[in-house]
Amino acid sequence: MANEAGISSSDKILAVATKIAQAHGYGGLNLRTLAEEVGIKAASLYHHFPSKADLAAAVAKRYWEDAAAALEVLSVETPDAADRLRRFPGTFRVALENDNRMCMASFMTAEYDDLPDIVKKEVQTFTDVNVAWLGKTLVEAEIVGPRDAKKRARAIFAAVAGAQLMARGRSDIKLFDALIESYRTAGLLPA
Repeated sequence: MANEAGISSSDKILAVATKIAQAHGYGGLNLRTLAEEVGIKAASLYHHFPSKADLAAAVAKRYWEDAAAALEVLSVETPDAADRLRRFPGTFRVALENDNRMCMASFMTAEYDDLPDIVKKEVQTFTDVNVAWLGKTLVEAEIVGPRDAKKRARAIFAAVAGAQLMARGRSDIKLFDALIESYRTAGLLPA
C-alpha cells in the first residue's frame, strides 16, 4: 500500500518512528502518537509491524543501513581517507541540525537494559558499522596500523557520539563543533 506521494505506508511509518525515536528513544516510541502522526489508526500499525519491538528493530535496522550507505557515499565522493575522517562528525551533526535530534542508536543504547533482544542486535550493528568504517579509513589514511585501528575507531565513535549528546543537552550545535575541533587539536581526529 502506497500513499499519494508514492511512499509505502511502511516507509512512512518507519520515517516518523525514526524521528520519534531520535527525540524520545525506544521508551518514548508511543504507537498511538505514531499512528496519529502517520495518519492511520493505531491498529493499522500492527498490520505492518506485529509488535513495538518489531517496529523498533525495523527502525534501527533501517537506521544503520542508511548510515552504512551514507558512509559508502562519503568514501566514494571523498578519495582522501584523512579528509573522510575529517568529514565523519558531520554524519552525526545532521541529526542535531534536524530539530536538535540525536543519533537514534545513542538514544536506544542508553535504554539498553529495557530493549528487546531484536532491537539490541540492530542498535549494536549501527555501532559496528561505524567502527568498522572508521577502522578501515584510519588504516587507509595511514594514521594507525591494522592492529590499533579498532581501538582508535571506537575512541572516535565514542567521542563524536558524546559530543552529539552534550550538544543536544544544551540545544547548542556550536558546542558540537567546538568539541569536534578539540578532538582535532588533541589528535584524535585529523586536523
